[in-house]
Amino acid sequence: MGFEQLAELKKQLAAARAEAAPAAKPVAKPGAKPARKPSPPRRAAPAPKPDAKPAADARPAADARPVDPVVKSIGRLQKRFPNVFPKNPAPKLPLKVGIFEDLVVHAKELSLSEAELRDAIKTWCRGSRYWKSLVEGAARVDLTGGEVGKVTAQEAAGAQRLQAHRAGRGATKQGDSQDKSQVDPQVNSKDVTTP
Repeated sequence: MGFEQLAELKKQLAAARAEAAPAAKPVAKPGAKPARKPSPPRRAAPAPKPDAKPAADARPAADARPVDPVVKSIGRLQKRFPNVFPKNPAPKLPLKVGIFEDLVVHAKELSLSEAELRDAIKTWCRGSRYWKSLVEGAARVDLTGGEVGKVTAQEAAGAQRLQAHRAGRGATKQGDSQDKSQVDPQVNSKDVTTP
């Protein structure tokens, strides 16, 4: 089909549309308001059941993941004592020795049990971000953020050992995965026969 034929077909289609368009439109009287399209009938919203939960609670978000209860507990501590339990990326502070006993007093206010508090403090104090704060002579803080002691040389050395141990474990895991990747996957121990 050439350009001339396409142009002729286009003209025919335009003429057919022009003839069909006036027949489809009703003729309005002079001075009359234009007619509105009738709106589709509205459906009544279903009445909520008295014992039903809202839809937002019924379906969790697609990317929602369950939150670890310890993380929730730490979040409560951060909200109640923001100067003592700073949010990441702020560096952690060395906590007072025996701060758990101080927190037990606030357990009811935080809506946390002693076990939840214990798990939260264990998790907070276990990790390189906390261990980096344990430098000899650094100030330990209580729940008000006030200085109540200093980090000793022995405590600082212990934190360095923990960091080195964790770093060594990570290097060992990487070494193991590299060793495993060098093994030929085509050869299985079951396939090898011994004479």
